Amino acid sequence: MRRLSVVIPVYNEAESLPLLHQAIQQALCTQPDLWWEVVYVDDGSLDNSMQVLESLVKDDPEHTRAVELRRNFGQTAAIAAGIDHSQGEIIILLDADLQNDPADIPMMLEKMDQGYDVVSGWRVNRQDKFFTRVLPSRLANWLISFVTGVHLHDYGCTLKAYRREVLTGFRLYGEMHRFIPAYAHSVGARMIEVQVNHHPRRFGRTKYGLTRTLKVILDLFTVKFLISFANKPIYLFGGTGISLMAFSMMTLLFLLVRRLWLGTSVTRSPFFSISAMFFILGFQSILMGLIAELLVRTYHEAQQKPTYTVRRVLAPASDQT
Repeated sequence: MRRLSVVIPVYNEAESLPLLHQAIQQALCTQPDLWWEVVYVDDGSLDNSMQVLESLVKDDPEHTRAVELRRNFGQTAAIAAGIDHSQGEIIILLDADLQNDPADIPMMLEKMDQGYDVVSGWRVNRQDKFFTRVLPSRLANWLISFVTGVHLHDYGCTLKAYRREVLTGFRLYGEMHRFIPAYAHSVGARMIEVQVNHHPRRFGRTKYGLTRTLKVILDLFTVKFLISFANKPIYLFGGTGISLMAFSMMTLLFLLVRRLWLGTSVTRSPFFSISAMFFILGFQSILMGLIAELLVRTYHEAQQKPTYTVRRVLAPASDQT
C-alpha cells in the first residue's frame, strides 16, 4: 500500500482551510490502495487558523495532523517541520490558499508510479498579477535553471511530489524550499514536470512580494555552492586562488618587460601593488580551500555520512539472508 503525506504550511488562511480539506478528501478518498494523511503546519498565524485546524483534526482524526509553531518562521521552516512530522513515503507539498488544486494529486501519483522521484507542478495559466508576481517569477525560474542546470518552468509552484528518500541528507533554510528539485537532482532523482491547475486567490491577500525575489537570488549562491562544491570546496577556492595568482604573475611579467624595454620603474607603478594584492588574495583563497576540505571530511566522517546515494541493490537471494 502506498503511503502519502500532504504537507501544507499555513499562515492566516482560516477561511480557506475547510474548503481545502474538503477538496483533498474528494481527491484522495477514491484512490485505491492508498494510506494518506494531511499535515498542516501553522506558522504563527495571527487569525484563528489554529482553531480551524483543531476542528479539522477533531472531525477527521484518521487523516489529519496539525503542527503549531511557536512563531512565524517562514514557509521553508514550516515545510521542513511538516516533513519531519509526516509518515508517508511520498510527500506532496501544497499551498493553503486554494490556488493549488488538490484534484491534481492523483495525476501526480500516477507519475510517481511510473518511476519518477520528483513530480514538479507547472502553473501554465497562472492566475496572478503579471508585473508583480508572474514576470519576477519567470526571471527567477530562468536564473535558477541557468545556475543549477536543472531546467524547470516553475520553481515557485509549491505543488510538488517527492519520494521521501530524495529529501533526506539536507536541511532547509531561508527560502530554499523552492530549490528542493535542484537538491534532489544532485542525488540522482528522476524528475518530470507536469502542468497543473492554478486558481485565483479567494480569501485574504498574498504574503509574497518583490522583496522575496532578492532573498531567492541570495539563497541561490548558497544552493550553487552546496550542489557543486560542498564535497570538494578546494575546486572553488583553489580555482579562484590560482586564477588570482596567475593574473598577478601576468601583471608582474608585463611590468618586467616594460622595465627592460622602456626603463619604466616597476615598483612605482600602481599595477605592482595590484598584482601583489592579487597574489596574496590568491594564496589566501587556496588556504581557505584546504581548511574547507578539512571541515568537509570532519563533517562526513563524524556523522558517517556517505559521499554517494544508492537507488537500489540487486543481489542473489542467498546474499540477502
